[in-house]
Amino acid sequence: MSDENTTTAQDSPFRHETASRDEAPQFVLPLVARIERAAPPARTDALETAARAVLVMLSDERSLGEGEWARAMRDWQDARIRKVVRRARGAEWRRAEALPGITVTGESAEVRVFPPVPLDGWPKDLARLQVSGTDLDDPEPPAGADPTHPVLWMSPDVDMSAGKAMAQAGHGAQLAWWELSAEDRTAWRDAGFPLSVRTPDAALWRELTSSGLPVVRDAGFTEIAPGSCTVVADHPALRAPRP
Repeated sequence: MSDENTTTAQDSPFRHETASRDEAPQFVLPLVARIERAAPPARTDALETAARAVLVMLSDERSLGEGEWARAMRDWQDARIRKVVRRARGAEWRRAEALPGITVTGESAEVRVFPPVPLDGWPKDLARLQVSGTDLDDPEPPAGADPTHPVLWMSPDVDMSAGKAMAQAGHGAQLAWWELSAEDRTAWRDAGFPLSVRTPDAALWRELTSSGLPVVRDAGFTEIAPGSCTVVADHPALRAPRP
């Protein structure tokens, strides 16, 4: 995708104002998190796994060129970039796994990402899944972020459900992907898309949002106010001075 897809552009897919992207047919990228009642995943691991799932879908050969998902991916990226996270357990999860998609596994989390579908065209086995009420916790505070790896910094000022935060982490990962060179994308993919999701303190958040790194400003379709700054995508290759 070209630079028009970053949040610094006038026609960004993440701007809350009406834009030309609103005139295109609207698609959504479905993600389903496996949340078994007896063993739910840790919140941070779920966010990180969702972000990696988005990157895996973006870089999969079926999403590129003449691949079987490429047309849907192009249509989705030409409109608003919507992601919806739903939850499944037991038989629901098994039915979701039977549909075309990719399952990404973290330390405790499993997230399956599917090729984009029209807003009103969800497969029935996904449409029946719950979208709200996904609340997860971290048993222990996550360790400090590794500065040699990408970090998706979540706003300390915006309260989000786990499902909403997973979608926002996916947005941040996607913005970083778009801004990287082909060489840096390949290196990230070949390394398995290492990344962390962390919440900075207020002072660091102010510094990050004014640093020139990609910023997600939510369109306000669910949970939070339009224009809310939710994620800063911090990748080592994006910190270097640009020519």
